[in-house]
Amino acid sequence: MPGSRSRPEGRVARHVREAPRSGIRAFFDLVSATPDVISLGIGEPDFDTPWSIREAAVYALEHGATHYSANAGLPKLRRAIAGYVGRTFGVAYDPESEILVTAGVSQGLDLAVRALLDPGDEALYPEPSYVAYGPLVAFAHGRPVAVPARAEAGFRIEPEALAARTNARTRLLLLNYPNNPTGAALPRPAAEALAAFACARDLTVVSDEIYAELTYDGEPHTCLAALPGMRERTVLLHGFSKSWAMTGFRIGYACGPAPMIAAMTKIHQYSMLCAATPVQEAAAAALAGPGAEVAAMREAYEARRNYARSALADLGLPCSRPGGAFYLFPKIEGLGLTASAFAVGLLEEERVAVIPGDAFGAAGAGHVRCSFATGLDELKEAMARIARFVGRRRAAGS
Repeated sequence: MPGSRSRPEGRVARHVREAPRSGIRAFFDLVSATPDVISLGIGEPDFDTPWSIREAAVYALEHGATHYSANAGLPKLRRAIAGYVGRTFGVAYDPESEILVTAGVSQGLDLAVRALLDPGDEALYPEPSYVAYGPLVAFAHGRPVAVPARAEAGFRIEPEALAARTNARTRLLLLNYPNNPTGAALPRPAAEALAAFACARDLTVVSDEIYAELTYDGEPHTCLAALPGMRERTVLLHGFSKSWAMTGFRIGYACGPAPMIAAMTKIHQYSMLCAATPVQEAAAAALAGPGAEVAAMREAYEARRNYARSALADLGLPCSRPGGAFYLFPKIEGLGLTASAFAVGLLEEERVAVIPGDAFGAAGAGHVRCSFATGLDELKEAMARIARFVGRRRAAGS
């Protein structure tokens, strides 16, 4: 008798077959079929990569930088990363053994999870969360455990909530601050509380700090690996996509204790070999400059945040004040709509794309994610369209 594998779908590994499709991508199938959309959905800078970085990539190609690099990355890039992380985050890493260049932070996250979890181990992560965390843990045959972060706490995860989900199988804590999708950042006292929890429970931490340069209101970013007791238990993930507007370059890096980085490199050398060499040259140029252009982008995002948050509040769509990244996460359930119904209705009626909050986990229900990584003129037009949509819904419900 033919078994379930007689059909093509039956030949796919069960843990992959059962993984949910990204809620972001599912929604953007609808967006792609809708003309003249203003998108507040994709988490991608609207700025072009600074020219000095692009020029470095072009120069590298023109001069034959088309061969493999070392698995861990170009030595000069790893030295530049060590210098930057030391100056910016206050934690020192050996570029020879404690830094790995990856094909974006997403690959670094995949490598870290696979290198640090045994089958059946549990990994905690705050929810709402970036869509990759749970599935990547499942792909590594671990058990993802989402821990709700309360809106009342500014969507910062609290040690008490983590403690309630921790047991003898808990091995890993995945953190992402500043956060996608909520924009929550960690003030130093909150970061110290999480560090104390990880040390007390002897957890390994993977800290995704891709938005570290994008913090607002004069508040500095706190790097978890720089806190007492954390360097030896933390893999720091960082990269160039957001702050340097280099999403399409797909370049990131991981820093951590040599045994952890060696384990990640072992997987990397069999799956990726190395990040693209011309892109590594561009990343080295990014760290050498252009600081002024990065600062100008950050200032533009902060101005957009202030405008869009105020506009949403005027519409009765409150959201916590994002301390970083480029997202607002307004509450919309007062309109009597689910997040999906709000997002689909707004798209169909007003040609504005936002992401349903529950695409980032059940804790995101009743919210939508709005990216302010778009031009101010477009942002103003989007807010006017949202105002019309909300006005009609309120009129219909009165």
